[in-house]
Amino acid sequence: MLSSFSEMLSYPFIIRALTVGILVCVCAALLGTNLVLKRYSMIGDGLSHVGFASLAIAYALNAAPLAVSIPVCIAAAFLLLRLGENSKIKGDAAIAVMCSGALAVGVMVVSLTSGMNTDISNYMFGSILAMSKNDVILGVILSAAVMLMYILFYNRIFAVTFDESFSTATGIKTGLYNALIATLTAVTIVLGMRMMGTLLISSLVVFPSLSAMRICKKFKSVVIFSVIISVVCFVSGIYFSFVFSVPTGASIVSANILVFAIVFVIQKIKDR
Repeated sequence: MLSSFSEMLSYPFIIRALTVGILVCVCAALLGTNLVLKRYSMIGDGLSHVGFASLAIAYALNAAPLAVSIPVCIAAAFLLLRLGENSKIKGDAAIAVMCSGALAVGVMVVSLTSGMNTDISNYMFGSILAMSKNDVILGVILSAAVMLMYILFYNRIFAVTFDESFSTATGIKTGLYNALIATLTAVTIVLGMRMMGTLLISSLVVFPSLSAMRICKKFKSVVIFSVIISVVCFVSGIYFSFVFSVPTGASIVSANILVFAIVFVIQKIKDR
């Protein structure tokens, strides 16, 4: 096992994937806890489909993919918030509308544009080979910014997550901090799409937090354990993918499912 792990680390593209992937996993786990508790965990799925559409359009226009998809996903996150607050289309319905609409746009663009099927496939299903040096630099900078913003505004984010009405009454600008959560989520989703793909990236937001909630009761403990679980599952998934030559994104999700199943069984045994 050690020999195959050291062999895996000898490949530069693996190092690039691990560097960005671990940072993205930390960001996704931090934000995932808040999103799950706010019953908005599927926002990652909605934003990933928007990301796919924006990437397809970027390739069609020969523009920089991440430079296009990040602002588009941030705008979509704000739109979801506005729909949830001021529209008859609430929460999961708004996400469903955005998912289907964005995916339809992406598929139409792909079908009308030739010579980009391989690149779009990488974004749909993930590929660690797709990480370039520029992607790594951008990924490190943006991931560091996400973690820094989360730490700086941790207390306010915590308050908004648990009791939005009370937070408003105490003078906290809940709209501002909800927008901050949505923005950080959008950036994290776009960064993770390179490896996990559009169809699997939302699992990084949901599974680690759900597993941690089975173990811990306090919010801070849940956040810490979800980060640990997310990173361990990511590294395990990369290793399994390398050894058995299976898709990376699917391996990482499978590792998360396995951990969740183990934690679930342990909790059921303890309850008895």
